[in-house]
Amino acid sequence: MEDDLAQRVHERLTACPGLRAVGPAEEHRFELWDLASLAEGALGECADPDSITVAHEKRLRLRLGASGREYEHNDDYRRRYWIWDTAEDTRYGRPKGPLGTVAVDTWPSGVGSLRVSSLYVHPVARRRGLASSTLDTVYEACRAEGLHGFRLDTCWTWQRSVRYYLNRGLWVTSWKHALGLARLSYLPRYEVRDDKGELTFLVTSPDARTPGDPVPLLIADAVDGRLRLRETEHYARTRDELNAVRYYARSTLALHLAVRGLPLVRGEEEWAEAVSGRWCDIGDPEGLAQKIEIFEQVARDDGWRLTGLYDR
Repeated sequence: MEDDLAQRVHERLTACPGLRAVGPAEEHRFELWDLASLAEGALGECADPDSITVAHEKRLRLRLGASGREYEHNDDYRRRYWIWDTAEDTRYGRPKGPLGTVAVDTWPSGVGSLRVSSLYVHPVARRRGLASSTLDTVYEACRAEGLHGFRLDTCWTWQRSVRYYLNRGLWVTSWKHALGLARLSYLPRYEVRDDKGELTFLVTSPDARTPGDPVPLLIADAVDGRLRLRETEHYARTRDELNAVRYYARSTLALHLAVRGLPLVRGEEEWAEAVSGRWCDIGDPEGLAQKIEIFEQVARDDGWRLTGLYDR
């Protein structure tokens, strides 16, 4: 049944004027756009994907190592799309060509969601809202077919992408092998208010006195170089509930702290729990601090460019 839902989501995406399915003859071209995205994120090298020569492609794949390997694609597992700017096509009276890429899995992952990958917008087409509108389109297609939304992964060292997804209001739902983020119908909109280094995590709650008023859940700041994390009364009331908002609020706030360079560790006991692997998949901020060390070391070993290193 869920596979049928995913199929219907793709029927909606195929009919969207801003997306065009990648044809069989375009597979290698799509792989070059994927390669350009990898090279920019991992190596800091910005290239026009349609100008990558055979020699340039080989050099980039060698530098990227295993992550740059070209795999034989199978559309049974995900469908790939070109991102188009329909307004630009109308203005010029003819198709101007693709401006980005996105891929969506053909089977649900997690609890009723589809995984998004290969989201990339050509440098000349950025700041037009193409990536945002594409994510909105995928989310709306999922919701129209009864799925909760989408999930995606990004690398901690790709700070531009990390900050973009946080600014889009995505929740942090995993940090096992990469940073896992999601937009899901059962996770409300949230905001993080920064008042001179004190971060307050708020969500829109149906219990609020005025509908739409954000309710604070967690407050974090730094004291003597360590994290101080406080729970509000509203958050404490959910202590004994299996509540996704309660669970993911801590991890999402942790990533907001990390991109600002604020402490993630409260004390020796909490750090020892993180080192033991207690928060290796998702959980408290100390788990993210431990994973960031691993993410940065792996990137360093692979020869990737390291930006936004977390200063512990």
